[in-house]
Amino acid sequence: MAIKFQYNKTSLTNLGKQLKVRTNALPTLKNKESALRASVITAKAEAERYEKAVTEALARYDYLAALWNEFEPGLIRITDVKLKTVKVAGVKIPDLDGIEYELMPFNAFTKPAWYADGVRILKEITELGIRSEVHLERRRILEFQRKKTTQKVNLYEKVQIPGYKEAIRKIKRYMEDEENLSKASSKIVKTRHAAEEEEEKV
Repeated sequence: MAIKFQYNKTSLTNLGKQLKVRTNALPTLKNKESALRASVITAKAEAERYEKAVTEALARYDYLAALWNEFEPGLIRITDVKLKTVKVAGVKIPDLDGIEYELMPFNAFTKPAWYADGVRILKEITELGIRSEVHLERRRILEFQRKKTTQKVNLYEKVQIPGYKEAIRKIKRYMEDEENLSKASSKIVKTRHAAEEEEEKV
């Protein structure tokens, strides 16, 4: 990315300001990147933990597989999944705030005794599954933001900061050359005038 500039003091001042902004922002961006990197690892571990918990719960209740045929479809259903927003390293991510279920009334005397346990098991497994999904989404958001932050760090560190420094150096060198030329030409003019005055005296 070429930095556009002109060989004058205004351009030099503007470049100086831009360089200062980026130099000051770089440590903050690096800290954010580190925090996001750690948060991505945590979110990944949490998602995997919940996925494993779902698998374990399904295996734990596998012995009930034959009984699920007796279970009434639509007896329990999820009516709402409540999410709240939390901030991690300055990034907004979802967090599970609760699950609302609707339980259809059933006659405990005519239905099998294990129905109440079946409802509890379904609630447990669905909550684990939803928590796993929420953590996968958290990981996705954090990973995306980490990539964006890394790109910005690289842009500042490897492209813009060196580019602004180089442009400032070029302008300063140009202005010094201009000043030296100006001094040299005024010296030449003075010498000429002095020579002409000497000739006139003669």
